[in-house]
Order: sequence, then C-alpha cells, then structure tokens
Amino acid sequence: MTWLLWVGLALCMLAVAAVGFSAYGAKRWADSTLTLIRTLDAAQVDARVDPPRPTRYDSRELEGLPAPVQRYFRAVLKDGQPIITAVTIDMAGTFNMSATGKQWKPFTSRQRVVTRRPGFLWDAKIAMLPGLPVRVVDSYIAGNGLLRAAILGLFTVAEINGGGEIARGEFMRYFAETLWYPTALLPSQGVRWDAVDDRSANATIVDGPLTLTLLFRFNDAGLIDSFRAEARGGMVGKEMVMAPWEGNWSNYQARDGMTVPFTGEVAWMRPEGRRAYFVGTVTALTYEFSP
Repeated sequence: MTWLLWVGLALCMLAVAAVGFSAYGAKRWADSTLTLIRTLDAAQVDARVDPPRPTRYDSRELEGLPAPVQRYFRAVLKDGQPIITAVTIDMAGTFNMSATGKQWKPFTSRQRVVTRRPGFLWDAKIAMLPGLPVRVVDSYIAGNGLLRAAILGLFTVAEINGGGEIARGEFMRYFAETLWYPTALLPSQGVRWDAVDDRSANATIVDGPLTLTLLFRFNDAGLIDSFRAEARGGMVGKEMVMAPWEGNWSNYQARDGMTVPFTGEVAWMRPEGRRAYFVGTVTALTYEFSP
C-alpha cells in the first residue's frame, strides 16, 4: 500500500501546483488587461478640445443617405437617442481554434469599447481542456493592434502587435461590431455611406492613417444582417494571410432605447471554402452615453 500512498501524495502535489499556477496566471493576466483598459480609456478624445460632435441623434441627419441606411437607423434608433461613448459587452459562445480544421471550444469574454477615439479590448477565456484555459486579448488601442494568447495566462503561444495589417485588422473588427453601438455609424460621428443597391451599402470610417470600407447588407425589417470585407489579414500558422472576411448578425433585441443584435457569427472566406471561426451571444450590455 506504500506505493499507493506515494502516488496519492504526488497527485495531490500536482493538483495544488496546478491550482497555484492557475491563480497566479489569472492575477497576472488581469493586471496586464487592466493596464490596457486604462490605456484605452486614456486615449478617448476630450470633447472640450477636439472638434465637437452632436451628443444626441437627430433624424434630420438621415436626409440624403441611401434608402436602406435610412431604414436601418429608423429601425434601431429613436430621435434624441444619446450618443454612445462606451460599452461593456459580456459574451459566451464557441471559437474554432484551428485555421484549417474544426476545433471548436467554448469561451466567455468581456469587451470594453470606446467610440471616440475608436478602440476596444476583448478579454476572453477559452476552455481548451478541463483546468487548462487559454486567455486571449484582442484589441485596437490608439491606432495599434494587439492579439495575444497564453495558456493559463502565463505561457504565451501567440502574440502580434503594432501598426500595419494587425492594426488595420483590429480596427476592422471594431467597425464590423458597431451594430452593438449603432450611434457610432451615424454620419455625424464620422461614417460615410455610399449606395450599392436597395439591400446594401458601403460604409467608410477613418482613424488616423487608416481608412476602412465595409459592405453592410440589410434584411426585410431594415436591420443589418451581414457585413463583408474583401480583404483582412489573419494569422494562419505564423503567417499573415489576406482573405475576404464576413459575418452575420441576428437575434435583435431592445436595449436602452436601441435595437441591437445579440448573436453573431464570423468567418473567413478561404480558397477551400467558407470557414466560420466565431459564434457568440451577448449575455450583458452596459452602455455609457454623452451627457
């Protein structure tokens, strides 16, 4: 029985060590994420210095916009809606960890978004194995992009940051997700809309040296049900590969006087076909508005 005792003790020690690593990793990850969030918030434009923008939605600014865009804003906003300055989004869903196959894993996340200067930080926890989470941060802060993944929040398995395509790709994510903070899509907030047809329109946004255009498509209810970019950079192994990128929105619900989607799916359009990699549902939304 002695060997059984030693095996039991060894297993207990391993379990204690694993718990310790997990707690230490979680604390270290939380500290680094908090630093990034403080940087994100510090990058917000001071409205007292920067050229002022309207603090409330006025439906008169819809005049001259493409017909589907006008229908969209009338469907999701009410006249006088305060402009969103920030939002915190809690989500749960599944994420495909494989760029070439199917390796779907459950995740939970919290995302902080600010609309001026545009930026966000997505802090996610993906359950790779029981007791072995991968922590992921995805962000666009003050013109810089960041993607970092670490097992237990300690052992980095992927990291890319800076300007160029990583910044462009992260800014594109911010733009694609504006349906959660729809006042950011208004012309008065810096977005230009160009007609395509009665069910779609191009939207263009600028931040510093970056200019992006996405195609938004509208359904029978006037709501945006999909977006598409003809080229976005994504990591395949250790290489940045450009490919069309698209997503679908559904499950619209009323929140704080607005109508926003609660479910989204995002996919890459690879030569071998469409590869979805993200399916998520909002579990909580907390808005901050212009005074």
